[in-house]
Order: sequence, then C-alpha cells, then structure tokens
Amino acid sequence: MEIKNFAVDLKADGDARTVEGLGSVFHNTDQGGDVVLPGAFAKSLAKRSPAMLWQHKSEAVIGVWDEVRETPEGLFVKGRILNTALGNDAYELARHGALKGMSIGYATKDSETDRKSGVRRLKELELFEVSLVTFPMNDQALISRVKTKPADERALEEYLRDAGYSRTEAKAIVAKGHKGIQREADAEARFTDLLNRFNA
Repeated sequence: MEIKNFAVDLKADGDARTVEGLGSVFHNTDQGGDVVLPGAFAKSLAKRSPAMLWQHKSEAVIGVWDEVRETPEGLFVKGRILNTALGNDAYELARHGALKGMSIGYATKDSETDRKSGVRRLKELELFEVSLVTFPMNDQALISRVKTKPADERALEEYLRDAGYSRTEAKAIVAKGHKGIQREADAEARFTDLLNRFNA
C-alpha cells in the first residue's frame, strides 16, 4: 500500500464531532513527485468507502467517513470522529490546530510518468483509507479551520461574522436576538440558514 499526505481544509463540528475537508488535491505535484488526476478515485469509490484511521495504523480506527466523493478540487471527505479514547485525542488535536493534515492509503492501478520531468500522473487509485496525520506531504492539503459550538457571546459573534453577517449585525444579534437588525427581506432566510448550519 502506498501513502500520500495532504494538508487538508478540514472543518470539525463540536457537537456532532463531524469532520470534513479535502483528502486529496488534484493537479498539484506533491513532495513525492506525484500528481493525482480527476477521476482517479471513481472506480474505487463505486465499490466501497475508505476507512478513517489515525496515522495510517490499521488498528487505530478513529471514526467513519459518511461521504466521500470527487469534486473539481479533489477528494472531498466528511465523517464522524467516534467517542473513543483515540478518537477524542485526534479530535482535540485537530480542533486546537495541532493536527494539520490528512493522508490517503492506496494502491496505484494506472499511472504514467513524464520522462522529462519525472512527474508521475496517477490516473486510477484503489483507495483503502483516509487518515488524520501530523505531517502532510502535499502542501495544499492543510487543516485550515476547526468549527466548534460557540462557548460565549464573543465566540458567537465571531461565528456570526464567519457566517456572513457584518460586525454591527453580529453584535445586534448577540445583544438583542434576530430582531435587533433591520435587514432587507432576506434577513429571516439568512438567519434560518445560519441556525440550520449551526445545528447540522
């Protein structure tokens, strides 16, 4: 089994303990001189979902990937970190930014190497697992954000700002609730969408 690391864009929800991000980035040459091409995972994903592991250890299952699919950017994964000793450790490290990457474990089924540049283009891969790791091989697959439930008013205000509200609107919502802002007709829809994302 081969291993390829990616610095992942990862989000983690504090209540549901869900994580999501890119487990692989397309069209980017990693430190091993490989480029993963779109469609590389298609056949493998049609057969099974990969395991969620800690540092590629087969005995260290930390959760379940509920959604794995290719996007134009790369391999999108979304899953749940389980409430186990190892899962809790992995989640806390990711949430606090100490854990910054994901990595895939795979077998190469089809590839071609550019003789001039030496770059290997990975056209078809058998995907076995996607791990949370400490050191990613691909600089574009870093964990960029870990989302948790706001613990106080200041954290809630920052959450509202991230969701698209202005600073004034966020402060008004925290101080007076949704009626504290006077917005155009879509204000209610935006607030409902925010609540849905918050409770998802």
